[in-house]
Amino acid sequence: MSIGMKQSLALRQTLKMTPQLQQAIKLLQLSRMELEAEIRKEMTENPVLEDGMEESNKDLAAEAEANPQAEQGDPDPRKGEEFEWDSYFESQNRNRERVLAGTDEIMNYENIIAAKETLQDHLHWQASLYGFNEEELAVASILISYINDDGYLLTDFESIAQEEENISPKDLEEILPFIQEFDPPGVGARDLQECLLIQAKHLQEDTKDFVKLIKNHMKDLERKNYQNIAKEMGLAMEEVVDMCKIINSMEPKPGSRFSSNDTHYVTPDVYVYKVGEEYVVSLNEDGLPKLRISNFYKNMVKTQPGGKNEAQNYVQEKLRAAVWLIRSIHQRQRTIYKVTESIVRHQQDFFEKGPNFIKPMILRDIASDIGMHESTISRVTTSKYVHTPQGIFELKYFFNSGISTDDGDSLASESVKMKIKDMVSAEDGRKPLSDQKLVELLKKDGIIIARRTVAKYRDMLKILPSGKRKKGF
Repeated sequence: MSIGMKQSLALRQTLKMTPQLQQAIKLLQLSRMELEAEIRKEMTENPVLEDGMEESNKDLAAEAEANPQAEQGDPDPRKGEEFEWDSYFESQNRNRERVLAGTDEIMNYENIIAAKETLQDHLHWQASLYGFNEEELAVASILISYINDDGYLLTDFESIAQEEENISPKDLEEILPFIQEFDPPGVGARDLQECLLIQAKHLQEDTKDFVKLIKNHMKDLERKNYQNIAKEMGLAMEEVVDMCKIINSMEPKPGSRFSSNDTHYVTPDVYVYKVGEEYVVSLNEDGLPKLRISNFYKNMVKTQPGGKNEAQNYVQEKLRAAVWLIRSIHQRQRTIYKVTESIVRHQQDFFEKGPNFIKPMILRDIASDIGMHESTISRVTTSKYVHTPQGIFELKYFFNSGISTDDGDSLASESVKMKIKDMVSAEDGRKPLSDQKLVELLKKDGIIIARRTVAKYRDMLKILPSGKRKKGF
């Protein structure tokens, strides 16, 4: 058998994504804020693009001021064959200076955001006043930098010593007790038990029993097994309950009051209104630049005599990119509209009665309804929000699996979660409902569900197990 090289011809079909198609898919899955940032970026990089609303307002203002005869029908000088750029830029600079001068006089101080003190800033300030020498202050600063936003030091001394230079675990261990005396009480703790012990030192009462309870009975305290605590410690039940009340009033996350509580607002991409007996879908176009092609560059390509030069080729390339971007944005908006319209048709009971009446629905239902692929529906519903009469929801919220009922129908998993939440809210705190009890109660309502599914839904709702929800007093 001989070994050699030879050539052969073969035909085959392959799917290749063009840059334009990749851009369209990318725009489809962007959130509203990301889309606006992407449009602003494209407007900066592509001179052919301009905001139609802003440019039209600027043109009218510039024409009225620079040429009062424009109102009498004079044509736009930029559309002519010869354009005086010096006078144009001079008028633009005058307008800009006039605007800037006006903003200095009417400064709106309500829009100025004040910097908020962080937990690390508060700790560094205390360390600077504590009386440390330079070496101790350097060690304290390193320890403070490893304290997280909750106020805990979760990195062990050996790891810190390896990452930092000229420092030993012994140095860290010597400085940590001083940091644990800082405000807020409990800061610098390495676990919850140490956090509670630090806070117990600040109590005015005799802390001997407190320390013993926290050191030896954390699991019973977590399970609210007060009888066993009283038996092991040889104390009356009333004394144990009083101590547990004080422990429950302690702060498990000392740094929580320094955390940012800024409200994050969501701007819906689409609105659903009820008009008469029907629901109407309306896209939210506010805040998004209304892109258009600059007439100046279009006229440049059309009116340029002779063959194409390098400048014309550049402008034509930017024109094609701008046209494709505008088409992709319009396609994105149309797809969001179609998907929302289909969701409204499938979820009439939700819009009429609320989340408890949401129906089981999967991506395939909407995809087959509007004639698109499931991956397209998945992209277009990611990070998109709809304003409904029942509140603001992410489009993903309406897609959920079904739970079988004893009459053969199916109930949306979201409705089952709401039922579990209502049951837990109405339970007796001294006898909380176990997962098995919730299964039995749901079965009485005709909902067939496994105990592990109830536990999963309970975790998703951030509801503690029954043992931790029990109230002893």
